[in-house]
Amino acid sequence: MTPTPSHPHAPGPHGAAPHAHPHDHGTAAAQDALATVLDLDAELFAGYLTSVTARVADAAGDGITHVVDLGAGTGTGTFALLERFPGARVTAVDNSPEMLALIAESARAKGLDDRVSTLETDAGAGLAGIEGADLVWASASLHHVDDPAAALAGIRAALRPGGLLAVAEMDGMPHFLPEDAAPGRPGLEERCREALDGLHARQVPHLGADWAALLAGAGLAVEQEHVEPLEVRAPLPPSAGRYAYVVLDRIRGALDGVADPADLAALGVLLDGGPHDVRHRDDLVVRSTRRLWVARRPADEG
Repeated sequence: MTPTPSHPHAPGPHGAAPHAHPHDHGTAAAQDALATVLDLDAELFAGYLTSVTARVADAAGDGITHVVDLGAGTGTGTFALLERFPGARVTAVDNSPEMLALIAESARAKGLDDRVSTLETDAGAGLAGIEGADLVWASASLHHVDDPAAALAGIRAALRPGGLLAVAEMDGMPHFLPEDAAPGRPGLEERCREALDGLHARQVPHLGADWAALLAGAGLAVEQEHVEPLEVRAPLPPSAGRYAYVVLDRIRGALDGVADPADLAALGVLLDGGPHDVRHRDDLVVRSTRRLWVARRPADEG
């Protein structure tokens, strides 16, 4: 399977990192870039994380003592869940030991290390050693698995009867640019998005999947489906330009050799520090769509 992404989450929901390509944890530079994307996404859409965890908490009810953050990334979701469920401990799950080390270090700094444990594994490999969980939070992680049915079966087994699974996803690359952002290349972002969609269809085929049907097929009762478009307009916080820069730079790397070279060159103009650089613009609009499915393991199971 493709590695569990380190985000939301984001994520998304966080870390739901914007998709440029399947996440590469192989280098320190890749780790740093991904962590930056996750943290900027969390900062920019902090209000959504608050509202979506509240929605999940309402569905989960009282008595939540063990939460699993599947694809925990830099820990934005982990710490939001700790705050939302003050009587719970959270197991942060990711396939990146570096990301898990960041979470453990942050937990110690916040005085929360007694409430946080970590598990290094992939989303599709089961949740070995976890059983009786009250809630599994899977933010932008499940679309990476090769076999969603097997992954959901593993999550179902880790939940207690009556336990809840929250699947949070985003619709891929956020939109940032006006139509005429790149001189002489109108519609640049839409063409890049189309090229990415083709790339994802081959490399991440479950991105955009009908999770309601997959959850039902795994024997989980779907209780909620929620779609929320997010938009941030001027006056923009400083993080918006940095977010656009890091995401578009990752996209440029993913599309190298795939997209029209003229479009790649135009994208480079938006990242080169000059007058058109996205970090210097006040005409960006950050748009993203977030989706949430909440499903329950039947309570009458032994």
